[in-house]
Amino acid sequence: MQFPFVRSLIGVAALTIAAGASAQMKPEDMIKIRQSGYTFMAWNMGKIKAQVVDGSTPFNKDQVQAAANLIAATANSGMGALYAPGTDKGIGWHETRLKPAFFKEQAEVGKIAKNFVMQANELQKVAATGDQAAIKAQFGELGKACKSCHDKYREEE
Repeated sequence: MQFPFVRSLIGVAALTIAAGASAQMKPEDMIKIRQSGYTFMAWNMGKIKAQVVDGSTPFNKDQVQAAANLIAATANSGMGALYAPGTDKGIGWHETRLKPAFFKEQAEVGKIAKNFVMQANELQKVAATGDQAAIKAQFGELGKACKSCHDKYREEE
């Protein structure tokens, strides 16, 4: 049984705590943490891609479910608090690629972020079914959500 209200309340609490904690962090630490979060999600997306999209690794429902759970958890962790003014420049583990426009278009950023979280949560639900075709389709939707932010707010390497 799921409790949407409780999940929402926990999410708001996590975001509030993250926002308070981030206020005490150095910009380079914020950059490191968010780079780590996205790297961790990318690694887990790679596991799903290998099993469901490419077929280069045999499908293992438990591994795909675990990867989807970690992606959703990270997406819901309040990472938005790690985008404080001044974190569009500097070095975390490497030079940040965040474009300054990110801070000027907060309504659009919020829309993109909300869609990303929604798609990550949906992937988690779909992965629980074990339906490879449905997982592949939802994985594609999550990829589109990622790309929409990358295209607008991330510098090319």
